[in-house]
Amino acid sequence: MDRHILYIINPISGTRTKKDLRELIEKKTREQNISFQVFPSVASGDYTFLESYIEQNHVTDIVIAGGDGTVSQVVGSLMRFKVNFGIIPCGSGNGLAYAAGIPKEPQKALDIIFHGKPVSTDGFYINRQFACMLCGLGFDAKVAHDFAQQPKRGLPTYIKEVVKNFFSAATYKFELTIRNRKFQTDAFFISVANSNQFGNNFTIAPKASLSDGLLD
Repeated sequence: MDRHILYIINPISGTRTKKDLRELIEKKTREQNISFQVFPSVASGDYTFLESYIEQNHVTDIVIAGGDGTVSQVVGSLMRFKVNFGIIPCGSGNGLAYAAGIPKEPQKALDIIFHGKPVSTDGFYINRQFACMLCGLGFDAKVAHDFAQQPKRGLPTYIKEVVKNFFSAATYKFELTIRNRKFQTDAFFISVANSNQFGNNFTIAPKASLSDGLLD
């Protein structure tokens, strides 16, 4: 079966220049004699507008060049299609890509896309929102929210938001119901993890697996 790759590039994720990345993607994909198309990411996070393109062009692979947020949005919008999803890590954290063993270098990530074998990965829903990696409540969610508002991306900006929020952090009151058992607790944050890390190889759930059918 001939492959047709749909690339989705987030132009503002991370700090890497996307013009050079697009040129690399186009050059290397042509060298493999694989048909492809490139689309930019959209601010709304809704990619259902691509459904007709996927069907009409018999897309076999959707590759996201972006961070964890873009990956979750694209997969959540288009997972009903029987396609393979791939990642070229371009975000500030790239937690899902690193947990899956995808290298940071675009050329090496492309080598996996061209020559690797697809594997199944779990996903989950929180309040009808799809997630591939993890869902946080409390301190980490506040940091992620504040980071998303910043004009500059990258690890230094993320660390700045962590430090800023750390000195004003207070515990939250949580009520959890698990298997019909209810309990309350005070905590700075709670994370529901499919992946073992927040990003940048910062581990939060060391025993979490992307494909064991369980959340940690």
